[in-house]
Amino acid sequence: MQPLDTAAVRRWCALGREALRAERSRMDAINVFPVADGDTGTNLCLTFEAAARAAAEATAGARGEEREGEAGPGDGGAGVLRVMARAALLEARGNSGTILAEYLRGMAQGLAEESAQERALPCALRRGAEAAYAAVARPVEGTMLTVAAAAAEAAEAEGDPASAAREALAATPAQLPSLSRAGVVDAGALGLTTLLAALIAALPPSAGAPRDTGVTPQRAQTEAGRSCAVPAPVHPADVPTASAPACEAAPANEAAPAEATPANEATPANEAAPAEAAPEFEVMYLIEAEDIKAVDALRERLDALGDSLVIGGGDGLWSVHVHVADAGAAVEAGLAAGRPYRVRIAHLPSLPEHGTEEGDEAARETPESSGARAVVAVVPGEGLAGLCREAGAAVVPAADAARDDALLAAVQATGAAEAVLLPNGAEFHAAAARAADAARARGVRATVIPTRAAVQGLAALAVHAPGCRFDEDVVAMTSAAGATRYGEVTVAARESWTTAGICQAGDVLGLVEGDVAVIGADVGQVAMDVLVRMLAAGGELVTLVLGEDAPRGLAAGLEAYVRGSHLAVDTVVYEGQQQTSPLLVGVE
Repeated sequence: MQPLDTAAVRRWCALGREALRAERSRMDAINVFPVADGDTGTNLCLTFEAAARAAAEATAGARGEEREGEAGPGDGGAGVLRVMARAALLEARGNSGTILAEYLRGMAQGLAEESAQERALPCALRRGAEAAYAAVARPVEGTMLTVAAAAAEAAEAEGDPASAAREALAATPAQLPSLSRAGVVDAGALGLTTLLAALIAALPPSAGAPRDTGVTPQRAQTEAGRSCAVPAPVHPADVPTASAPACEAAPANEAAPAEATPANEATPANEAAPAEAAPEFEVMYLIEAEDIKAVDALRERLDALGDSLVIGGGDGLWSVHVHVADAGAAVEAGLAAGRPYRVRIAHLPSLPEHGTEEGDEAARETPESSGARAVVAVVPGEGLAGLCREAGAAVVPAADAARDDALLAAVQATGAAEAVLLPNGAEFHAAAARAADAARARGVRATVIPTRAAVQGLAALAVHAPGCRFDEDVVAMTSAAGATRYGEVTVAARESWTTAGICQAGDVLGLVEGDVAVIGADVGQVAMDVLVRMLAAGGELVTLVLGEDAPRGLAAGLEAYVRGSHLAVDTVVYEGQQQTSPLLVGVE
C-alpha cells in the first residue's frame, strides 16, 4: 500500500486539525519571533483547517479509495495534497500560514514524483522542506523551516521524522536570541512538529515508518509538546525566562532575513538586522501574475521594503506576506506585478523585547494584583457604545480615535493598572499602538488586540474575564476576535475601483474581511449575498449590527435565512446606530 494514499491524508487532516487546536493557545502565547503579535497558533489552525475542509470536500464519500471524478483519481494522496495546498494558499493567515501552504504544495509535488513510488514519505517531506525554504526571502534557522529540514533528513535516513522534529524544536532557543531570552521554543516550529506527529500517527503500519514513537491517533495532539509544560504568557514581560526547559513552546512561523538557502544548508543563527525604518504593518494579499519574472521583481521590491517576506504559490496565483513600514508601497508593488486582491493590512504591535531589563522592570512595577483592568474600545455608533459599556469597556468614538491623546486619555481616565485596547478598525491600529506605548511609559501594563471591525471587538468583550490573569484574558480575547469573520454593507460615496469592479456613487457595497465582494443596488440583497458568502465557510454564531439607515425588516429577513439554511447557527441582532454603514456582520 502506498504510505501517503488518500485515506492516510484524510486521517492526517483529522488528527492534525485536532492536534493544532490543542496547541493553539500555547503557540499564540509564546509567539515572540519575529513579532510578538500572539497569533501564530491561530494562523496555523485556520490555514490547516481550510486545507482539511478542502480535502474533505474533494474526497467526499470516499472510504480509503478515490472516487472517479474527484481529487486524486490516478494520483492518490498527491491529488488531495494539491487541493489542500491551494486551499491553504487562498486562506493563508500570517507568515506561518503562508509557509505551511508552500510546505503542503511541496509535499504534493514530492509525492507525485516517480521516485515516490518506493519512498513516498521521504520524497514528500524533502520537497515540502525545499518549497518552504524557497518561499521565504531570507530564511532563518530556529524556525519551522529548521523542523521541516530535520524531519526530511530523518525520513531519508529511514529514521523517525516525528522524533527528529521534536529534537529540532527543542534546539530552536539556541538558534535564535529572541527565543533564548524568552526561554521558549519557536511557535511555528511547535506547530509543524505537531502536524508531523499527527502525520506519522496517520500512516498505515505497512508504510514502513517507525512505529516506536508511542504516537497513536488518540495521542497525536499532545505528542509534539510532550514534556513541554508552558504557561500561557502573551505579554513579553511574562514569558518564562531562559532558565525554563528548552521545550516549552514555540513561535517561529515567521522567517526573517538571511539570504535564501537550500533546505539542507544552515543559515546564520543570529537574527537579521532590522530594516532602516522599523516595520509597522503586516501586509498580505493574493496576486494573479502569470509572468514569473514579474513575481521575482515583486520579491526583490518587497525584500527591499521590509522583512518577514514570504511569497508562495504558482500557476498564476501567489500569496504575499511581508512586514513593512510603508503599507501603501507594498500594495503598489503588487499592482506593478499583477492583480492583487484580498488585501489585508494590520498594524504590528510594538511591545518591549522579551526578557529585557525594561520588560522585567515593567513586570515588577505592575504586578498581577495591582489595580483593576480596563478595556478601551473604539466604537462607530452610540448603540455599539452602549453595548461596550454594558460589557465593562470604556469607549472612544470613532471620530476621535485617530488621535493618540484621545485613546491615552481614555486609558488614564479608568485609573487601571492594566489596559486592553480594541481599535476595531485597521485605520485605528497605529493610534492604538502609540497610545499603548505611551500608557506603558506611565507605568500601565497595556496591550492592543488587533481587532479590525466592531464585531470582532464585541466577540473579544464577550469572553473578557477581568478576574483571570492578564495574559490568559488577552489570549482568550485575541482568539475570540481572530475567530470572527467580519463583513459590512455600506454605500459608495464616489466612483472608484474595487476588488469587485468599478462602483458608482450611491452603489451598495458588500465587504467581506475588508474587501469589496459585492456591488449592488439594494441593501437587503447585498446584505444577503454577504451573509451567504460568510456562512459558506461555516459558523456557529451570526452577529448583525444595524446602522441608523438600515431598512425596515433587514434583520428579520437575514435571521429567517439563517434559521432556514443553517439550523445549527444562532443569530443575535444589535441596534448599533452607526452612521457609516447600514449593517455590520460577524460570523464566529
